Amino acid sequence: MPLRRPDPANGVPDERASKVQARRDQVLTAAVECARTAGFHAASMAQIAKAAGLSVGQIYRYFENKEEIIAALVAREAASTREALSRIDRSPGPLLDTITAHLPEEIDRCLEPGRTALRLEILAEAARNPAVAETVREADARETALSAQLMARLRRPEWSDEAFQARLEMVGLMFDGLQTLAVRRPEVDGQALTGRLEAMIGLLFAQD
Repeated sequence: MPLRRPDPANGVPDERASKVQARRDQVLTAAVECARTAGFHAASMAQIAKAAGLSVGQIYRYFENKEEIIAALVAREAASTREALSRIDRSPGPLLDTITAHLPEEIDRCLEPGRTALRLEILAEAARNPAVAETVREADARETALSAQLMARLRRPEWSDEAFQARLEMVGLMFDGLQTLAVRRPEVDGQALTGRLEAMIGLLFAQD
């Protein structure tokens, strides 16, 4: 009697995939911990494996090297950004009003100490490691394209491509600045910044 193959409908492959993803998440959590204490540059695969409670051999089943771990963290952050943009895009009403309504949440996200520390560590590693730099730039290009697609709804007919792109860059710089502010002034009141950022975004996309 021939052996019966696992039926995908019975959920066996899904269960296996879930276990693999759980292990990958376990490694990523450990990598974040190591990055925050020693930095990605100093953290070794052996240290990450120890923090994850795995052997070095086990960790290589899920990630080929440290660059692949960082790429997975970048992808996870990119997915969070895509979801935030998607929520704004799906919301009814004028886009500028929707952006304003989401500002407090986004400001809190930018000022969250753990997230900020991780993003800065990734950027620091990108400055040293060409492979990580390429990963970061590719993710940034995709995020910029999605933002441009969304913000095109606010574009004025008289704006050149350069003028529109400059406005997008200014918005990006504001949120990048919030992350460094979280390090320089951790006591800053993010909600107090909401009105100022709202006014600046309104000015950027007002008619010339």
